[in-house]
Parts: sequence; structure tokens; C-alpha cells
Amino acid sequence: MGRPIGWIGPEEWMMGEQVITVESRGAVEVVSLNRGDRLNAMNEPLIQALLDYFTGLQARHDVRVVVLRAEGRAFCAGLDLAGWNYDPDGGMIHQSWRTQRMIAAVMQAMRRCPQPVIACAQGPACGGGFSLLLASDVRYGAPDLRMNAAYIKIGLGGCDMGASYFLPRLVGSSVASEYLLTGKFMTADKALACGLISEVVPHEDLLGKALALADEMLLTSPMGLRLTKDALNLNIDAASMEHAFGLEDRQQIMLGQTADSAEARRAFFEKRPPNWENR
Repeated sequence: MGRPIGWIGPEEWMMGEQVITVESRGAVEVVSLNRGDRLNAMNEPLIQALLDYFTGLQARHDVRVVVLRAEGRAFCAGLDLAGWNYDPDGGMIHQSWRTQRMIAAVMQAMRRCPQPVIACAQGPACGGGFSLLLASDVRYGAPDLRMNAAYIKIGLGGCDMGASYFLPRLVGSSVASEYLLTGKFMTADKALACGLISEVVPHEDLLGKALALADEMLLTSPMGLRLTKDALNLNIDAASMEHAFGLEDRQQIMLGQTADSAEARRAFFEKRPPNWENR
């Protein structure tokens, strides 16, 4: 997407507020929303930083898994209305459209990046913050996690930032409709009961839980992990059962011809862990 007048680029946000932090742990990167004093609300620098990060993952095969978390007592309280750089000569519709599309592009980049995204969240996750969780591959929640699609409570439609796409596919149409038509909060226990999160974990243990799962993912072959996310993305919208099987068949035949697949077979017979080379 182009950068119109007033767009804050990565150079500007890096010189000012450090809106995200990225910690490298080998093949795992921990990305933290770093506006805890503002409940990690989405200002323009934060969205630009997330968009740049997740878009850049396409070419970074050294990163195999991403953990998404947040500093402070909230995961993300939604949109920071005072945190956007508006062109005084621009029209209201044009500027609102730009903001809308910029935030939506983050969720799309999260789904398109080849790395699994493990989210661990606490406290409020509202509006766009809820959608950050929905766009992740695996979610863990603290007991105080509260999520909602807040838009319908402020005179807008309840379907925004991918919620109408993600939520019915994750929890079914009845539960999704209940929450999107009211904007009410979903608790951690309810999210666990309907399969939206994998486990309720004490706040202080969230990161450790996510990293432990990331370590399990690292035991798999690099290309196999990437293509598994790819197949899950594509087959949730498969036109038929035949389409889904066809994609899986092609992936398996292709992966079976890689050097890593041959190494996995040797390692199995030699009773040792495989040495993955991503080839």
C-alpha cells in the first residue's frame, strides 16, 4: 500500500515512542505491544510498526515462530483516537478509510506470514485488539482476559477488522452472532469453553506457556511448519472436501522430496532428533 501525506514511517516511530519491542530467542521472536500506559491502544506508530514487522516476515525464514504479547495490564484496548496523524486538508471519509485499511492490513499480514503466531493476552482486548487475537494461530489467555467487538456500541456495525470472517470460523455462527450483535465482553472461561483460546494461564505464566509451545513447533521441519499454516489458511475456505484433500496431497508429495524429509527418516531409524537444514 502507498504512503500518503502524513503517514508516519518506521524511522519516525523508532525515533519517538518505542511502540513495540522485538526479542529474538533463536528461531522464535517475541513481539510485545509496548504502550502499557495507554492500555496498548492502537495509535498510528503502533499499527505501522506491526504492519512493517508482519509484512517483513515473508522473507525471514530464520524466524520460524512468533509470540505476540503485550506489556501492562491490558492486551489492547482498541483504537487510540488521539494517536493518528491526520492531513488537515484531507477529507474525513478519505482519512477514515486510510486508518481502516491500515489496521486491517495488519490482520491480513498476520494471516499471510508463513510463521505461526502464538498470542498470549491479559486484561481487555477490545475492537482491533480482539482482532489481533483472532488473526493469531494459537491463543492463550490470562483469567482476567475480556474480549469484545466494541464497534456496535459506538454506533457502528459489529463486524469490523475481520471479526465477521474470523469469529464464526473459530467459534461457530451462533456464538459469533451473540457477541458481534451485542458488543458484550467474552470472558476467558467462555473463550476456553468455545475453543477460542487453548488454555487459561496465570498472567505471569503466559509467556512461558507460549514459548513452550513454540519449542514444540521447532521440533518440526521448517518447510513443513510453514506449509501446515498455509494449508490451514486455505482449507478453512476450501470449496469442497476434494479441494482440501488435493492441497494436502500435493503438499505431502512435495515435502516428501525435501532433504529435511530424508533427514527425518534417518533420524527416526538412528533414534536421534533430526538436524533440520530448511532444504
